[in-house]
Amino acid sequence: MALEVAGECQTYNGRITSFVILSCAVAATGGLLFGYDVGISGGVTSMEPFLEKFFPDVYADMKDSNTSNYCLFDSQLLTAFTSSLYIAGLFASLCASKVTQAFGRRASMLLGGAAFIVGAALGGLAVNVFMLILGRVLLGVGVGFTNQAYFTGSSAPLYLSEMAPPEHRGAINNGFDFFVGLGILSANLINYGTQKIHSDLGWRISIGFAIFPATIMAFGTLFLPETPSSIIQRTNSLQKATEMLRKIRGTDDVHAELDDMIAAGNVSKAARRPLLTIMQRKYRPHLLIAILIPFFKQMTGITAITFYSPLIFRTVGLGESSSLLSTVISGVINVGSVVVAMIIVDRVGRRKLFIVGGVLMFVTHLMVGGVLAAQLGDHGGISKGYAYMILVLICVFTAGFASSWGPLGWLVPSEILPLEIRSVGQSMGIAVALLLVSIVGQTLLSMLCHFKSGVFFFFGGWVLIMTVFVILLLPETKGLPIEKMDQIWREHWFWKKVEGVEKEGSAPSAGRD
Repeated sequence: MALEVAGECQTYNGRITSFVILSCAVAATGGLLFGYDVGISGGVTSMEPFLEKFFPDVYADMKDSNTSNYCLFDSQLLTAFTSSLYIAGLFASLCASKVTQAFGRRASMLLGGAAFIVGAALGGLAVNVFMLILGRVLLGVGVGFTNQAYFTGSSAPLYLSEMAPPEHRGAINNGFDFFVGLGILSANLINYGTQKIHSDLGWRISIGFAIFPATIMAFGTLFLPETPSSIIQRTNSLQKATEMLRKIRGTDDVHAELDDMIAAGNVSKAARRPLLTIMQRKYRPHLLIAILIPFFKQMTGITAITFYSPLIFRTVGLGESSSLLSTVISGVINVGSVVVAMIIVDRVGRRKLFIVGGVLMFVTHLMVGGVLAAQLGDHGGISKGYAYMILVLICVFTAGFASSWGPLGWLVPSEILPLEIRSVGQSMGIAVALLLVSIVGQTLLSMLCHFKSGVFFFFGGWVLIMTVFVILLLPETKGLPIEKMDQIWREHWFWKKVEGVEKEGSAPSAGRD
């Protein structure tokens, strides 16, 4: 029912230049760091030396045969180790919005890289739980600054959207999620290797290793150019914006794109109070989509997989080494699926990927929940066959997520917001995402303990809701320049009825999907 805009969509001149590729590669290392920190926590919390040192109660429960299979890791302190990163990221992202608006995208990414370095060092050297969680908090500050504008989206995704030519924006922006997946896979591989070190050195290497990509990003950011949109928004230097646009597009004929950027920049500067501006009725569709996409992304249940999959695999009877190896397999599936999404997103569009991914996730949630309900009680285990069946289903779920809500959860919010509300809108989106991540991360192991297999039916229900939402209310954005994105609201069957949307102007008719 959504509309694909036709007619007035203008194609700008230009090509993908090596300058754009290098700039985007450096910017996307923010995704590598984010992915590494997402993947590392679940692995180290399944390592026995780590649990014995910092969470002795959990370690004792794990060795106690009277503890329910579903409650082996039910500890609020243990989940605080994971969720503290995202609570800190929530507050940091709100501050990062001001930094981005005043000093540009690069400044946010540079500060984020510095916070990552200090946080990783502190966590790797931790001698007590306080140091451990403080390190996670500083990593959260890094997430908030580098990903201001998300999970959903972020300084880095926003930077990628503004640097990319419109016809390749989906593929280039999905490169951020590719780096997130690569970071998760790297963490899984390192965890699998370090768990063989039966001492504190193993988990210290896992946590502290984040220093290296953080250093690359921090120094690489020093050489990143500002985007033309950012230059226009923060300064009056049209000459600098023109020169930068010519450089990244590889052509002198950039007048059409520049004119649209200037027009959007003038509107942005006129909006002196973006928080009040975004609350206006005509921006209601933008605000709802920018908030609901990150919200729905977290309610897919991906947190259960990325944070706690090693613990889930141990719950169903796999050993420490087998559990970590299983996360490596799902990590490979994740990266491969993101690559597929990068290749096809600008051909098939965003909506179709959302829908297909939603169907895959819904079915796998129901099947995993059904297998656990039928085969795994409070005590005893399940057969190796069913354990590997759950592994296969989780890999299918991962493929569905990584080819749809994973990359598109970053891409769509960074596309649909006009310049005058882009920074504040993205900050609100990432705030919602980080709030949901911290809530789900903090409560998931308790939910598993109390609801058992019902956890998967719970998330399956949410996947069904979000898939229906996409079918009815999410417009298609492929190939449309960011500066022309207001067309999709005026031509959508539902959003055009919102008072103020149609009054912004008229657009040619478009057919329904």
